[in-house]
Amino acid sequence: MDSDEESEAQFIAKRQKVLQYGSLEEKEKQRLAGGGGGEGSLAADAIKAGIAAGNINITSGATMDLEKEYEQNQADLLAEFEKRKKAKKIQVSTDDSEVKAHLRKLGEPICLFGEGPADRRERLRQELAQRGEDAMKQQKVQQETLRKKKDEENVTWYHEGAVSLKEARVWIAEYSIPKAKARVLKQKADSHFAAQKSVLNQDIHKRLRAVSNECSQIGDNRPLSFCQFSPNSKILATASWSGLCKLWSIPDCSPIRTLRGHNCSVGAIVFHPQATVSLDETACSMASCSQDGAVKLWNLVSDEPVADIEGHAPYRVSRLAYHPSGRFLATCCFDNSWRLWDLEVQEEILHQEGHSKPVYDISFQCDGALAATGGLDGYGRLWDLRTGRCVMFLEGHLKSVLAVDFNPDGYHLATGSEDNQAKIWDLRQRQCTYTIPAHNSLISKVKFQPTHGRYLVTASYDSSTKIWAHPVGTPIKTLAGHEGKVTGVDVSPNLQYIASVSFDRTFKLWASEMKGGL
Repeated sequence: MDSDEESEAQFIAKRQKVLQYGSLEEKEKQRLAGGGGGEGSLAADAIKAGIAAGNINITSGATMDLEKEYEQNQADLLAEFEKRKKAKKIQVSTDDSEVKAHLRKLGEPICLFGEGPADRRERLRQELAQRGEDAMKQQKVQQETLRKKKDEENVTWYHEGAVSLKEARVWIAEYSIPKAKARVLKQKADSHFAAQKSVLNQDIHKRLRAVSNECSQIGDNRPLSFCQFSPNSKILATASWSGLCKLWSIPDCSPIRTLRGHNCSVGAIVFHPQATVSLDETACSMASCSQDGAVKLWNLVSDEPVADIEGHAPYRVSRLAYHPSGRFLATCCFDNSWRLWDLEVQEEILHQEGHSKPVYDISFQCDGALAATGGLDGYGRLWDLRTGRCVMFLEGHLKSVLAVDFNPDGYHLATGSEDNQAKIWDLRQRQCTYTIPAHNSLISKVKFQPTHGRYLVTASYDSSTKIWAHPVGTPIKTLAGHEGKVTGVDVSPNLQYIASVSFDRTFKLWASEMKGGL
């Protein structure tokens, strides 16, 4: 037999391995029962001896469920993968101080021995992943609680006012509604003459470009802070840091009277709407305010105040304004409020809060229904005097609002700010319609043309006064002549003069070289 045959025989003779499925217990019992003696009996005796000694345990059909253990391991693995997946999605700040603060909130040590910023970030990520959704839900609940608390703090609340306030509101409504009706009818009638209006605007702009310095007068030995023309345009009142207020005749700029009564710098002096027109000279014709909170009333005859309005001290009163009816006087106080005084009953009828910082300036609409205030908080507010509500929030300035003025059309409002900008607001659209980057320094005063509002005059601490076309906001003329900061400006009711006052202690009159006025 050759080698090939031998290998084939060996392959055929090779015993195949037997794979046994299931338990060997039954097979072993059959083998032991079938075998007679010899090796089978010896094996059976050995097994019996092992069972007797307790070394061999043969169960009676008990099984071990491997499926449950496998499922449990699989669930643990899936949980671990999910945890790692969440950990990758969690955004952790790269600022180490914020990471430490977050760990402190979670009640974990902010630093471990030998741990660097990267390890600390990873530990925070793992901690957030381990806490999982519970921590996220708790954080959302806390944010929702804070939001609700903030909303509760911002809830508008009202308190019962005095009977005199209700009567004043009714009186203002009865006064303003007929005036508003007449104004709207006039505006509708004027709307049919758009072409003539355009020609008139061009003519006014031409006259404004010809404005020059008409007169310059030293007003005091300290900086001047405010000026205003009388309703008949024949008197100019100026206020000074020395505490003196002075009256000057127009146009010769000669002194008429010095009003003595304030002990510190005067912020403003204003005329009663009917003073020098129909009001008696001995009646209360002017009001002034000062830094120590004093508000004084004056007539056109005496150089001493005829009355004092108390209740502001020790807070500064920056500005004040007469209501168009002349019955009410508004004062801006540095206790973050403005106040309305009824001069007929001689009492305060409204103490209005709303600004988060001192209120600096106030202006009344020509109808007498609305009042606009500007505050050092950088916002303006529009108030309905008939209801007491803030009907519009003027948001847009970056710094304090130092000047406000209503246009005679009743629905445009100008504001000047410490951010060197003037803004024009349309009350019908309830938004800012134009922003004028007017000056290189803060704007101290804004003033519309008194009768038609066709232009806006702005005064600034950059020592200049500028005239802007309305409503387009194009520059028309720059009035340069003051050597110091310009603190106030006004346009005479007869449209003949513009007056400005400055830190250089002078006031100047500006007039057009062309006939026709301003």
